[in-house]
Amino acid sequence: MGSAAHGFALVTPASRGLGFAFAQQLLAQTELPVIATARKNCNEVREQLLSSSGVSRGEEKRLRLLEVDVTDESTISAMTETIRHEYPNTPLRLALTLPGILSVEKSPAQIDSAAALESFQVNALGPLLLMKHLSSFLPKRSAPAFPTTDSSSSEDKLTLPSHAIYAMMAARVGSVSDNASGGWYSYRASKAAVFQLTKTFDLHLRTRSAEKALAVALHPGTVRTDFTREFWGGREMLEPADSAGRLLKFLASLPPDVQGGRGRCWDWKGEEVYP
Repeated sequence: MGSAAHGFALVTPASRGLGFAFAQQLLAQTELPVIATARKNCNEVREQLLSSSGVSRGEEKRLRLLEVDVTDESTISAMTETIRHEYPNTPLRLALTLPGILSVEKSPAQIDSAAALESFQVNALGPLLLMKHLSSFLPKRSAPAFPTTDSSSSEDKLTLPSHAIYAMMAARVGSVSDNASGGWYSYRASKAAVFQLTKTFDLHLRTRSAEKALAVALHPGTVRTDFTREFWGGREMLEPADSAGRLLKFLASLPPDVQGGRGRCWDWKGEEVYP
C-alpha cells in the first residue's frame, strides 16, 4: 500500500453500478487507499468489492466502507472526521462524487414538488455538501506533488498524475445548449447545477491549489444499471466497467493547466459536453 504521500482515493456512492465499478478498478489498478461509501449495507458492499474481478483479498487493508447519505449532512461530516482520524496527513488524490436520482417528467403537469425537491437534494445539494466537507483534503499550492509510478510494464495498472483530481458526475441532459427534446425538468435542472458547481469550485482551486488540484465534471454515457433500466431499449449502452475504465483513463491524462480542460465537463470518449 502506498504511503500517505501518495494520497487516497474516494468514491461516493460505490454501492452499485458506476460507483461500484470505479471502486473496483481503483482497488485493482492502483495501490491507493480507497474510501468508498454506501447509504446502507456497508459490510455487504465491502465483501462484494473484495470478491469482484481483479481484486484480491489482500487488498482488504486498502478498502474502507463508510455510511453516507448525501441528504443528511451529518453523515458527510462523520465521514470526513473518520478520514482525518484514520488517514492523518493524507491528501485526497482522486475523488469521484456520483450521487444521482432520476425523476422523469414529460410535461410540466407531471412535476411533483416532493420528487423535484429530492432531485435537487441528491443531484445538486449532495455534490455541493460533499465539496464543502472534502475540499480541505485537497493539496494546497505549497504541497509537494504526488509521486507517480511507471506502469509501462503493466497494462492493467492506472498511472495517476502528480496533481489531485476532484470529479463530479454531471449528465449530458444537464447541458442547456444540448437540450433539443425537452422534458425531464427536475433532472435536467439539478444536473445543470453540476456544470456550475464544477466551474466555480475549480476557480477556487486555481487560487488555493494552483496546479496541484483541479475540478472537472463527467458524463458517463448511458450506462446499463438499475438507474437507467427504463431506457435500455433503442440506444447505445455502456457497461459500468467500460464507462468507469474510460473515464479513469481520461482523468489520468487530464493536465492541470487552465487550457487543459479543468473546470469543464467531459464525456467517456474524452469529448467536451458544453453547458
